[in-house]
Amino acid sequence: MGRVRAALADVPSDESAVRTPGGGFADSHGAGPTLDVFEDRLRDYKAQVRRVPADRVGAEVAAALERRGARRVVAPPGVPGAWFEGASAERLPDSREEPLSVGDLNGVDGVVTGCSVAIAETGTIVLDGGPDQGRRAITLVPDYHLCVVRAEQVVDGVPQAVRLLDPVRPLTWISGPSATSDIELNRVEGVHGPRTLEVLLVESAP
Repeated sequence: MGRVRAALADVPSDESAVRTPGGGFADSHGAGPTLDVFEDRLRDYKAQVRRVPADRVGAEVAAALERRGARRVVAPPGVPGAWFEGASAERLPDSREEPLSVGDLNGVDGVVTGCSVAIAETGTIVLDGGPDQGRRAITLVPDYHLCVVRAEQVVDGVPQAVRLLDPVRPLTWISGPSATSDIELNRVEGVHGPRTLEVLLVESAP
């Protein structure tokens, strides 16, 4: 820490920590190359990602669940009913007042949620337990997570995301499907979360 303080000794105390777009971070929300970087990072993590127009979210959710063969999926109360229009899958409610058991969650085909914020540079989706995200357990136990991310929720870097988040909320940071290489560097998926993460990236209207 002493070396850090020494290196910053000549930096004005009111100077912003934000880097310029040419060198890295900016405060953009889904602007310019931000969505391209976010999508690239998601694909690098082996997540499935599709860009969809705002008026097609319901149809794309239905199509994603159909491709998955999902028949019973969990969705927290704040997930819009429009997201399930046309979907043949049964929507199972879950709330803190009436939570599904771990056994119930283990028996469903997946979960559909929104998100709080997403980070392009790291390909990270952050959930904060909001109405469209629900309890942490529902995104950790089922094997498939379909997450709807709006373009305006995507920021360039971690500092911008942290400024938008409430540290007292139950934050879950997701960077791709659950995986680990702890044992002999062999990648194992589905260790502490879903093996499959699919993201519908909802583009802003022109």
